Amino acid sequence: MIVITGAAGFIGSVIVQKLNEKGIDDLVLVDDFTKQDKIPNHSDKKCRAKVSRDCFENWAQQNASKIDFIIHIGARTDTSEFDVEVFNKLNLNYSKMIWNIAVENAIPFIYASSAATYGMGEFGFEDSHEIIPQLKPLNPYGDSKNDFDKWVLSQTILPPFWAGFKFFNVYGPNEYHKNRMASVIYHAEKQIYENGFLRLFKSHNPNYEDGKQLRDFVYVMDLADVVLWFMEHPTNSGIYNLGTGIARSFLDLGLSTYKALGLQPKIEFVDTPIDIRDKYQYFTEANMSKLRSVGYKNEFFSLEEGIEHYVKNFLVRKRIY
Repeated sequence: MIVITGAAGFIGSVIVQKLNEKGIDDLVLVDDFTKQDKIPNHSDKKCRAKVSRDCFENWAQQNASKIDFIIHIGARTDTSEFDVEVFNKLNLNYSKMIWNIAVENAIPFIYASSAATYGMGEFGFEDSHEIIPQLKPLNPYGDSKNDFDKWVLSQTILPPFWAGFKFFNVYGPNEYHKNRMASVIYHAEKQIYENGFLRLFKSHNPNYEDGKQLRDFVYVMDLADVVLWFMEHPTNSGIYNLGTGIARSFLDLGLSTYKALGLQPKIEFVDTPIDIRDKYQYFTEANMSKLRSVGYKNEFFSLEEGIEHYVKNFLVRKRIY
């Protein structure tokens, strides 16, 4: 039996569907299932049971002997939330609780960290355990993810296998409910249809032209494939980057979205809001050598390929994966 937390969310629901496509349905889905806008993400998934996030600890204590693997994707991901206690409860302490269940019952454990832990990137983007204590995230969300990474690395009693993944800028189907926190590709397609043009942030850094700010955009299908690969190859515990290893510009993203829609591009540049301008990242790029070194050989979607697949198969059709 496999437990997936955050199973009604963006990334979690894609992982569930990938498992279903492999014929695996002995799954226990954990989330806040009262959220109406998440219902499409889980209503058609095949599983053994759905357990409320608030009831999971008690359920796990009673059923731990039946659990073969835990994939912990559930988290509060709102980077505009600044109540530290929210993140302490839902991200840090909830993750510690699940880790301890995995340790006490010798259950392999995968969890979602975040590239938000890297802050402005002043220490680079290498997934070395040694630099994690030095990292300076830019918001409480990033702090909560880095605090858990640091806590994990301080533990002396471990699950039989564990892996944390620093997700970079993830995009793809099943993110419809995320509203402001959905990917730029999601918002780009929506803007183009509603306004007839796309708005991107101007650069306020003399080293970058407007629209040439760079991010490592990773398609959720690739991300889910990496998670499933580690389930099948649980031999190299550690914290890993999960991006593509290739930084691309927001202008590239916008032009690719227009191309996937079959429309001529019309892009305007607007000032980056003052409240986020001093914390705006102009460059992120995952160092992927560690993931490759443990044997992961699959190629990632390029930005153009991923956007075309996402736009044509899901956004335009309003489809859930």
